[in-house]
Amino acid sequence: MTRARSERPDPGSSGDGQPAPGPPDENELARRRYAAEFGLMWESIGSPQMDGRILGYLMIMKAPYISSAGLAEALNASSGSISMATRRLLDTGFIKRQVVAGDRSHYFRVENDVWGSWLAGERRYFDQERQLIESGLDLLDDGEEDDRVRERLINGRDYFVWLATYHRRMLEDWERYKRRRDSGASEEES
Repeated sequence: MTRARSERPDPGSSGDGQPAPGPPDENELARRRYAAEFGLMWESIGSPQMDGRILGYLMIMKAPYISSAGLAEALNASSGSISMATRRLLDTGFIKRQVVAGDRSHYFRVENDVWGSWLAGERRYFDQERQLIESGLDLLDDGEEDDRVRERLINGRDYFVWLATYHRRMLEDWERYKRRRDSGASEEES
């Protein structure tokens, strides 16, 4: 996991990685509604709603990072649900830890290209899945019954080999697309 280092003070709205004290202003309320909508969308595709709420909030907040306690307050969530969700988001590459020198609190941020970062980190899953399927092949004996199982496992293994190759091309295409976009080139010019 990539960790960025920073010196205090934290650029959170109150200077300590927490939301500003007192009632949230209209902009903060809008960010919280956005995070809630992001969570519902995330849940609709089978992922935990809290993961989506955290990712949505990190994407829309103005501060470059926020503490676990700040997330819990902003999202009106328990520290346990924040902890579990941030762990999943870290493991899948959607968010990064932010280290603040001299502070033991946990801080989180997203990359400017959160989706490209996730895409790059997804390859690890493909390798793990392929290795697990290969270990299943080692459990098989010779025989007609095992031949059917073997075919399923070989197809699974080869699917992840193929997907990893396709995935590399997809990531290269994404980087190329961003370069064209950032240079002002239109899709027709490429």
